Amino acid sequence: MPKTLFQVDLTKPMDQQELPGHNRWHPDIPAVVSVNPGDVFRIECKDWTDGQIKNDDSPDDIRDVDLTVVHVLSGPIHVNGAEPGDILVVDLVDIGALQGDEWGFTGIFDKKNGGGFLTDHYPDPAKAIWDFQGIYTTSRHIPGVKFAGIIHPGLIGCAPSHELLATWNKREKELVDTAPDLRTYGAGLSGDKPVLAALPNPKNAILGQLPKSEFDRVAVEGARTVPPREHGGNCDIKNLSKGTRIYFPVYVEGAKLSMGDIHFSQGDGEISFCGAIEMSGFIDIHVDIIKGGVEKYGMVNPIFKPGPVEPRFSEYLVFEGISVDEFTGKQHYMDVHIAYRRACLNAIEYLKKFGYTGEQAYLLLSCAPVEGRVSGIVDIPNACCTVAIPTAIFDKPILPV
Repeated sequence: MPKTLFQVDLTKPMDQQELPGHNRWHPDIPAVVSVNPGDVFRIECKDWTDGQIKNDDSPDDIRDVDLTVVHVLSGPIHVNGAEPGDILVVDLVDIGALQGDEWGFTGIFDKKNGGGFLTDHYPDPAKAIWDFQGIYTTSRHIPGVKFAGIIHPGLIGCAPSHELLATWNKREKELVDTAPDLRTYGAGLSGDKPVLAALPNPKNAILGQLPKSEFDRVAVEGARTVPPREHGGNCDIKNLSKGTRIYFPVYVEGAKLSMGDIHFSQGDGEISFCGAIEMSGFIDIHVDIIKGGVEKYGMVNPIFKPGPVEPRFSEYLVFEGISVDEFTGKQHYMDVHIAYRRACLNAIEYLKKFGYTGEQAYLLLSCAPVEGRVSGIVDIPNACCTVAIPTAIFDKPILPV
């Protein structure tokens, strides 16, 4: 087994760990450990909420999640020899649950606290707990379903440079300023207005081993971990599983790689927002460097080569959606957001005919190995998106007869 370089105590919050991680992106957050190209090592991770969700039947903890805490990340890891303009090569050698913590959760966030892709249809909190049996999982809250997971980190990336961080904060602030009456994500405010971006927020910032003299400055500047950006980050790509190789652009000396938000399984889109099967766990990693790789390969965002380890399904039931608003019937031009939402809603309505509640079907689409596609993007005025559900995950037939 590789040496564990970052260990977590699940009974303690991230800021009280022996080696604290972080929950903001900033180049000045110190690395917790250094490794050499070619090294293989293990990193342990808490779940993305820092243990706020419990293994019980009440959705109250989902309702009350403090979003200023997320995402708690393990790292940063300094890779010796990595310099700006290089590519950091990261191999995901193995990923799994921590011993004694073989369970996970999926949630629908309250509309007043983050919401989700279908929050106008499902505004209230809900939760499903999943128990792991090796590669398989089942839930007492969504009966009649069993499937193998595609275990992956929802969030992994390198630290930004000061220049890139300033770019992120500038462009996201400009976006928020287009609608200044909308509330700020994770600010603890009530209301049901949407959020355009998660701007820096010093509340509950965790900044690793940063000196106290620097804490206030970095906490105010640090970018939230919510979205994916040029460095990777919270991409929530379900196929970043065992055996995957990821190529990250390097922006700072040592790369400062961090990771977390491990998922046992996820559907494309992670539509309920707390929508994968969220878990604590470990990741075994191998690293290497391609000198000058960013310019050589014209890299802007990370590139990855999926690993060979994932469940294989031969039969799917596929639901279509088009760019027509479900509330007003208004025709939109090539709107893939609306089209994907309609595909999901069509799938949920169908599953309700087989005994599932809308909330159960919503959670299942979010966390099961569902394949989402932009299937058509040229046939004006309707984009066509599809959601494909593997029929083998159900213990009864679900095809029309």
